[in-house]
Amino acid sequence: MKTNGSAVVLVVGLAAAALCLSGYSIGASAAARGSAAAAATAAPLSKDERKVVLAGGCFWGMEAVFDDLKGVSNVVSGYSGGSKATAHYEMVSTGLTGHAESVQISYDPSKISFDQLLKVYFTVAHDPTELNRQGPDDGSQYRSEIFYTTEDQKKAVQEYIARLAHAKAFHDPIVTKVAPLDAFYPAERYHQHFVALNPNYPYVVFNDRPKLEQLRQKFPDLVKSAR
Repeated sequence: MKTNGSAVVLVVGLAAAALCLSGYSIGASAAARGSAAAAATAAPLSKDERKVVLAGGCFWGMEAVFDDLKGVSNVVSGYSGGSKATAHYEMVSTGLTGHAESVQISYDPSKISFDQLLKVYFTVAHDPTELNRQGPDDGSQYRSEIFYTTEDQKKAVQEYIARLAHAKAFHDPIVTKVAPLDAFYPAERYHQHFVALNPNYPYVVFNDRPKLEQLRQKFPDLVKSAR
């Protein structure tokens, strides 16, 4: 039977999703590069910087989007919402640990506002109307959730979501959870900067690179680069 171009793209896309969902492990050389890149994940905050932890699907794409914003000094992929004992990729991937794949963002509020971060989060980084899933990824570990670190952040998030709901910005209800950050556990080193180190990995091509293009189109003044 003849297959048209659309069918081929669909099959490749589904194969890419399957690789991610099966907990595919990258090769040793890429993991080594990831280890080197992860050396910066423990960089201390400057006195003017703040942190927030955001969850919205696979952390690869979330990290790539926020890492390309001016005023953001560091983004770390990791796990929030569960215990330290189960903060490991293979365990989190079961969807039974309470964790969400998330990113810890260090930013300078004098260079990028918290509202600007929220705007990118809600309009580019993920779909806040998808419950316990994002795109091809299914499970509570892929939920939409904001883990605030201050009461000011909590208030800003609640007000922002209320504005979106009032404006009917989305066809479906926003399901984003809002919770205090109890702990953030950095993910394995090979997950850090995954998109930058593996730009041609099928899952990245179909799910993450389009987000980066959308970011540069919607917020050209906020991105670090125009690549």
